Amino acid sequence: MNVSPLRPAPARPLGREPRVAVVGCGAWGKNHVRNYAELGALEALVDRNAETVAALQAQHGGRALSLDEVLADPGIDAVAFAMPPAQHHLLGKRALEAGKHVFLEKPMSLAAAQGQELVELAEARGLTLMVGHILQYHAVFSALRDLVRGGRLGRLRHVTSRRLAFGRIRRPEDVLWELAPHDFSMILGLTGTEPEAVDSVGAYHLSESIADLASVHLAFPGNVTADVQVSWIHPVKEHRLVVIGTEAMAVFDDGEPWVRKLMLYPHRIDASGEVPLLTPAQGDAVAVERTEPLKEELRHFLACVREGRQPLTDGREGLAVLRVLEQASAAMRAKRPS
Repeated sequence: MNVSPLRPAPARPLGREPRVAVVGCGAWGKNHVRNYAELGALEALVDRNAETVAALQAQHGGRALSLDEVLADPGIDAVAFAMPPAQHHLLGKRALEAGKHVFLEKPMSLAAAQGQELVELAEARGLTLMVGHILQYHAVFSALRDLVRGGRLGRLRHVTSRRLAFGRIRRPEDVLWELAPHDFSMILGLTGTEPEAVDSVGAYHLSESIADLASVHLAFPGNVTADVQVSWIHPVKEHRLVVIGTEAMAVFDDGEPWVRKLMLYPHRIDASGEVPLLTPAQGDAVAVERTEPLKEELRHFLACVREGRQPLTDGREGLAVLRVLEQASAAMRAKRPS
């Protein structure tokens, strides 16, 4: 069955404030714990490191439980997993089968077939399944998406995304699966559709089989294109999204101070003559209210569970990202030096 990311997947409303267990309380999971506590939703913490759990309990409260105890507890409505992606499918499936609403950090699994199984299971049981594509909840990206959808940039032409840094090397995922889900999620959010074609090439410097750099080209209906570059051996950090339209261009640069993270450039291109005429314009900073992306993401998850609403990054959106990842991976493997 072909699962469209735009098709709604209704969930039954909880009708009250959800109680959440966080599974995986490490470097990123501890931020889940803090935010759920601040949102008044933290019920339990699960982690094999008892000292980590005890320290977080002292700060934020919550009960120290095992995963089995969480899944058997009728007082726990939802489970948020901040675990290695290779564990997402099995853990997410167990939680859904136990009747829990589920939040999975990105990517939702390491195979589209597994992601589709989770989507179908959540829909069959009327449960919320949400994927942690956090940049969809970044206030600056939300403002950029509004500019695109409101026609301020004209017709969308091209998107370029660069996510480069030094470090945070993961295994067994390569750099594509570790970093590019963010970029693919944003690009699909801007285009509103999946690509017609995906091409990719990787570079293998630290391992013969695990890419350290990847460049991906996406072709969408209507002659819209996108390019994504990711690396974890780049000397400086760069997180920049450039959107080119027929009427204006915009840049979301997460390395800039907040007041300049979103810049709008009303450059003009006149292609009516033999040689196109380019007229540059001064860039204008777009005012955006500052918020914490993770808190907004988790607030959204709680609201969707409470009200039975469709998450912005639901299982179907996560599945669409997995399909792009698989196509890009296949293209990289085909070109990998033997």
